[in-house]
Amino acid sequence: MPIEFHQVDAFSDKPFGGNPAIVYRLDSWLPDTLMQSIAAEHNLAETAFLVREDQGWHIRWFTPTTEVPLCGHATLASAYVLFDIYKETASRIDFISRSGPLSVSREDGLLWLDFPTDTPSPIDDSAQITQALGVEALQVLGTDKLLVVLESEQAVRACRPDMAALAKLPWLGAIVTARGTRHDFVSRYFAPAIGIDEDPVTGAAHCCLIPYWAQGLEKTHLTAYQCSQRGGELLCRLEGDRVKIGGHATLVASGQLRLA
Repeated sequence: MPIEFHQVDAFSDKPFGGNPAIVYRLDSWLPDTLMQSIAAEHNLAETAFLVREDQGWHIRWFTPTTEVPLCGHATLASAYVLFDIYKETASRIDFISRSGPLSVSREDGLLWLDFPTDTPSPIDDSAQITQALGVEALQVLGTDKLLVVLESEQAVRACRPDMAALAKLPWLGAIVTARGTRHDFVSRYFAPAIGIDEDPVTGAAHCCLIPYWAQGLEKTHLTAYQCSQRGGELLCRLEGDRVKIGGHATLVASGQLRLA
């Protein structure tokens, strides 16, 4: 039985930029082991699966090795597919997820994620963290992810982690960040423990980054750039206990997966 999928480059207005994600719109859930195998077959950072329920679209995200509780770029890609491929007519799509209610709206040619904040707290004993990342940090904070603040954009771009050492730490991954030269802040995200050495553009990481930089820069509207090899630009707003993350999306492929 073939099932349809679409590949979208999220946080990019052209092919081969931003962060690629696979999106499946299903009539009903497949077994968890099968969804994990499908994600491993595609071997992208995230594969999203959607099923329509009474309260909205239920969304789940899988890396090549595990299911994760939140993913920004694959949610943006999913909304793009629902809006542009399946012709959803509403201006906002509501999602049900393990991280609570999420939504994506169309505003002035952009897609805007509405996600919960994930405000990080300082970590005192950070020697093992900075050693794994190979950096000198101004500050180390954490939630389920690490947030490591560096002195400059150049230091962020030059970061070369020890992936094996980083994977052994008890966090999903590590964000490195600094003030930007052309943007309010820049970042990179490394998550080898969940099968992603470096994620090109990470919406969920900005749930930590936006409240941190909004406080530090004393502004609630910010511009951000994730300076991976593919790279991606994000528009950011802090609105109470929610963050809004805006960006483009581009369809690059559609096809069918044959299960038998």
